[in-house]
Amino acid sequence: MTPVEITSGDSPLILGLPHTGTHVPDGIRADLTPRGQMLADTDWHVDRLYADLLPGATTVRATFHRYVIDANRDPSGQSLYPGQNTTGLVPLTDFDGVPLWRVAPSEAEIARRRNTYHAAYHAALAGEIARIRALHGVAILYDCHSIRSQIPFLFDGPLPDFNVGTNGTTTCAPEIEALVAHICEDAQGFTSVTNGRFKGGWTTRHYGQPRNGVHSIQMELAQSTYLQTETPPFAFAPDKADKLRPHLQAILQGLQTLAPTLKGRS
Repeated sequence: MTPVEITSGDSPLILGLPHTGTHVPDGIRADLTPRGQMLADTDWHVDRLYADLLPGATTVRATFHRYVIDANRDPSGQSLYPGQNTTGLVPLTDFDGVPLWRVAPSEAEIARRRNTYHAAYHAALAGEIARIRALHGVAILYDCHSIRSQIPFLFDGPLPDFNVGTNGTTTCAPEIEALVAHICEDAQGFTSVTNGRFKGGWTTRHYGQPRNGVHSIQMELAQSTYLQTETPPFAFAPDKADKLRPHLQAILQGLQTLAPTLKGRS
């Protein structure tokens, strides 16, 4: 299986999907605990949730699971949230702080995975960003994520439904953050926060260079908004998704309309 799936479009928007993949090579899977083999920390069905919301949008999707290596972590291994519980480049625990591995990967194995998977994903993403920026003079990377709504190891209490991350409005133009935040705040029956517990992962922070015409923003959705339950088998709930998808579509369409106004800024 190739580590990355790319659908190249002509919209100024690129959808990043680093955590929907569930492929774990057999040799790696054998080293996971039975709990680890459940792959519970997957961004379940996020690719399905965003499918066809914006015709022409480019998508870059990692097919490998985040337990193999996390495509949304700094390849150096530096923590995104110093002093807070989180998971690393190759996570040693799951989101509940429970060990994942019968045999933890060595530094040499981590380096191999970084070169085989992480680097491949980001080479593809960087290539698409460059292509779109050359086409439009601007590119907007919208990084798609989801997570269980309650994980005491990572955060207190229930998570808002929409979690918008721009690393303190440093990864995109203020208009982008304002547009997304406004749509989320006005979404009836949903809760939202901007730059709360999730301020944007390494992907958002690394590529977001507004002065160079590349804007990035992360959306972390609470999985309670579109799953039947946040426990196995993590089934998709079409009735919930049908209420959520119009708001996601409004965000993507709004960003596409906004993109030309950002061209040429420095």
